[in-house]
Amino acid sequence: MKVNNSIFKSRDIRGIYPDELNEETAFKIGQAFVVKTGASKVVVGRDMRLSSHVLFGSLTKGIASQGADVFDIGQVPTECLYFTTVNYGYDAGIMITASHNPKEYNGFKMFKRKNNGLDFIRGGDLADFIKDYISQEAGEIKEIDIWQEYINHIFSFIEIEKISPFKVVIDAGNGMAGKVIPKISSKLPIEIINLNFNLDGNFPAHPSNPLERGATDQISKEVVNKGADFGFIFDGDADRIYLIDEQGKFIQGDITLLLLAKYLLKKNPQKGIIYNAICSKAVPEFIKKWGGVPVRTAVGVVELKKAMEEQNGIMGGELSGHYLFGDNYYVDSGFISFLILLQIISESNKKISELTKELSPYFKSAEINFEVEDKQRIIKKLKEKYKDAKLDFLDGITAEYKDWWFNVRPSQTEPLLRLTIETDSNELLEEKKKELTLFIEKLA
Repeated sequence: MKVNNSIFKSRDIRGIYPDELNEETAFKIGQAFVVKTGASKVVVGRDMRLSSHVLFGSLTKGIASQGADVFDIGQVPTECLYFTTVNYGYDAGIMITASHNPKEYNGFKMFKRKNNGLDFIRGGDLADFIKDYISQEAGEIKEIDIWQEYINHIFSFIEIEKISPFKVVIDAGNGMAGKVIPKISSKLPIEIINLNFNLDGNFPAHPSNPLERGATDQISKEVVNKGADFGFIFDGDADRIYLIDEQGKFIQGDITLLLLAKYLLKKNPQKGIIYNAICSKAVPEFIKKWGGVPVRTAVGVVELKKAMEEQNGIMGGELSGHYLFGDNYYVDSGFISFLILLQIISESNKKISELTKELSPYFKSAEINFEVEDKQRIIKKLKEKYKDAKLDFLDGITAEYKDWWFNVRPSQTEPLLRLTIETDSNELLEEKKKELTLFIEKLA
């Protein structure tokens, strides 16, 4: 059987089930993973997607066929894989998930342990190892329960007694947050209003990606109607988290990054805070003001993690809602973010709208996506049109002027160009959105 090479992305493996990614391919990936990493003990977890269970069976058979033992931790959020691999001293881990992609997708996030941390394995790096391997003496497949130690780990980041008795709406989006929140809620003094806590890979309530149009409509209404203090919404595998204020307004991920950064810099002055190329220019401005060291990277958790390790970073974050912590093996955690934000908000004695207004001096568009065939041709045309700007090509193209900037970058997982614009006034924002949208659509 020929494996569809399109599933091997720059950061992970992802494709449509079963047309692009199926059981036979999963078996081969399991074999190739052991050959590439040399792992003898591999942790495997899965999310609630419709195909995750069958892919788990084939993947683990492939791993075991090369003599490695598999440690099955069941249905978990992605961050449980990170925790288990390091905390239990296993060699490597694979999470079966397509994160926030539509329901027909699935995939694998892969990593191996490196000392007391983790190295991500990019999908493209595994492609060359996909071959027909002779089966060895099969390794064992064992189930393990990691929940209590994992819960102890995430709670080690906060002081529970400092959390106020808020009323909070939490939208699990039919994803893995619906399994985790009930396991930790009894430890918290807050009243939780549950939305979409039943695990369902069909995502019946709204798209798994909270950034998609309409995805936050339900939670925004519920926060207002129930008189809640604020709300949180997670994506499918719960590694991304977003904040909703008391008025039902969605808070951009880079503003939430600043809330976390200010808190952590008080405890860890002069440390690095890593952010990506499409975050607001307010991010480096405030980080410097608070005595931190801002470090800018390309978009993606892999890039953030690498910069954190190299630049003495205490945390990193991006517009997509991923937040990484130095004391969490330099990887992201939706639930550590959730707990720290509860403490930050409690100690502030302010409403979310008041907290975030102070951190939002500019006007920024939501990311605008364009389906295009030749991404690089359009980026080249943008370079020509905006040649009088300060240009950089860290991730796609960024053009910066005195009172506005934009970034256009190619998606690593979808056939899209993504546009971000930020300006000093709302009028200028609308003008530039129209200008750039017309320019790109004409070329697309």
